Amino acid sequence: MLIPFNELPDSSRVWIYQANRSFTETELEEITSRLEQFITAWTAHGANLKASFEIRYKRFIIIALDQELNAATGCSIDASVNFIQKLEKDFNVDLLDKMNVSYKQGEYVAYKSLIDFRKMAKEKAVSPNTIVFNNLVNNKAEYLNDWEVPASDSWHNRFIK
Repeated sequence: MLIPFNELPDSSRVWIYQANRSFTETELEEITSRLEQFITAWTAHGANLKASFEIRYKRFIIIALDQELNAATGCSIDASVNFIQKLEKDFNVDLLDKMNVSYKQGEYVAYKSLIDFRKMAKEKAVSPNTIVFNNLVNNKAEYLNDWEVPASDSWHNRFIK
């Protein structure tokens, strides 16, 4: 059951998938359409799931689920991962590799491997004030408040000394 993102409670569970490149406008239209179809039909053991999504910076897919109505199950989570894997294949994009970091360079969103990000931190090419995307947030409240933060306020701070 697809509802507007802003109508989901702050306790809603979120999954963030970061792309290794920006989507084109045509891709965004197609991905948005597919997400609408998927979430409208998404269920857990036949029960409707109250969910929504956002696409941010032409690069991040955020899926949110209000678990008060019905919680995600192994099967429903598998269905969402299978959906994301199909997007990866159809659009030749990487969405599931967690060993990469996205951060802001001005208004541009940069994407680097964790190894490269660590090297950049050592070389002071990124700082404690560099805005990073903490894709490990668990719920909508954390997503809204702690997703886009200075590296010093995220798990990324371990690389910036």
